[in-house]
Amino acid sequence: MQPATVSIPVQPAVPQNQPQFKDKKAASINGFVGLGLHLFLSVFNIVLLFTGPGALLLIITGPLWLLVWNCYVIVNPNEAVVTQFFGKYVSTLKTEGFRFFFNPLYSKSKISFKINNFESSKLKVNDVNANPIDIAAVVVWRVYDAAEAMFEVENYGHYVQIQSEAAVREMATRYPYDAIEEKDIGGITLSSHQDEIAKQLQQSVEARLARAGIQVLEARISYLAYSTEIAQAMLRRQQASAVVAARREIVDGAVGMVELALEQLSSKGIIELDEDKKATMVSNLLVVLCSETDTTPVVNTGSLYQ
Repeated sequence: MQPATVSIPVQPAVPQNQPQFKDKKAASINGFVGLGLHLFLSVFNIVLLFTGPGALLLIITGPLWLLVWNCYVIVNPNEAVVTQFFGKYVSTLKTEGFRFFFNPLYSKSKISFKINNFESSKLKVNDVNANPIDIAAVVVWRVYDAAEAMFEVENYGHYVQIQSEAAVREMATRYPYDAIEEKDIGGITLSSHQDEIAKQLQQSVEARLARAGIQVLEARISYLAYSTEIAQAMLRRQQASAVVAARREIVDGAVGMVELALEQLSSKGIIELDEDKKATMVSNLLVVLCSETDTTPVVNTGSLYQ
């Protein structure tokens, strides 16, 4: 006989991208209205104090009068108050001013919605070409969901720091520092495409912080440089690339000028040159146009073929 199997119901797991807590609107009234009710309760307790049978009610109304003092809360601009009832999340109050809760047993915690700046430390990572670079970023963020920020993560300020630095590291490994190699020319680089990099960095950081109820307003690289161990070598490489590019521009311009000179000499019939003389003229013009120093002309007073 096969042993009987017992199926145990399994609780469905909460998806990683779906938070368990969302802000719920809190029920409250103007604090001065609650203060009037509190004053009425005070007068009622005084009346009970001087009546014989009614004095027994003070056993109930007296502690209630004390508990009502816990119903008041002041909400500042760009601030929210998260309420809990014996460890259970109840609601989030976002209405600023002097407010009054009807339940004096609520515990209250304040969360700021103000904009914050975070600047990461200088991180040492390898770019897509395995070159070590130092990089840092500035992230501008704010809390938009108080319940998520309080209950989804342990410390949302520290969470912003760790996740932002992780996003910076991940992004730096996908792009080259500069377009030095042929495969990098024409593509996105960390040093020359600041706007594109900032947009992608913002999206990456915001995706990581969405579960904590945090909105990323801006994320941008604040420091970028080659690491000290290769900085001099990369500087020489950049200088060599710049020299080669400059030489290429000079040669392209010289060739264009020689071509124009030959065309004009031929079209205007100034002089007829055979192939050997054309080669000599091209050689001389290229030397003059591409030389880094001033050339010294040699005047031929004899025949053209001497």
